[in-house]
Amino acid sequence: MEKELKISFEAIRNYDSLDDTEKKLFDEAKKIRENAYAPYSHFHVGCAVLLENGEIITGSNQENAAYPSGLCAERTTIFWTAANFPNVKMKKLFVIGAPKDALSSTPIPPCGSCRQSILEYEAKQQEGIEIYFASLDGEIFKTKSIRDLLPFSFDSSYL
Repeated sequence: MEKELKISFEAIRNYDSLDDTEKKLFDEAKKIRENAYAPYSHFHVGCAVLLENGEIITGSNQENAAYPSGLCAERTTIFWTAANFPNVKMKKLFVIGAPKDALSSTPIPPCGSCRQSILEYEAKQQEGIEIYFASLDGEIFKTKSIRDLLPFSFDSSYL
């Protein structure tokens, strides 16, 4: 029997359509993207996480010649956040990615490893994290939870 799976997401027209909090997260992710260390892929990604206490934590992708020893911006940010704020919930995560020297309007979603890592923290805090992903210009996609991007997810309930 064949079944169909649908995901729910919101397409936000552009930066000007964001609310003030979302604009702040976009701006922070865009700014930290400049700190990416990406001498191999030349693909720079920035991430901003809003905590329930109102603090914003940022991170960027960090590559390594001993691939795959580097980390994506999302994991750099959430791992640091979880280590330094272990009992503070993550409310929103904003990721912006694009080639270093090119303007792109294609929203860049978290990779599979990042999706799995975000899922772990959603399970830990027993609450979804809103995920926004974008490029430097154009549409921005928003989901209510990483489970929208990882519907057949594996978490600790299987162990």
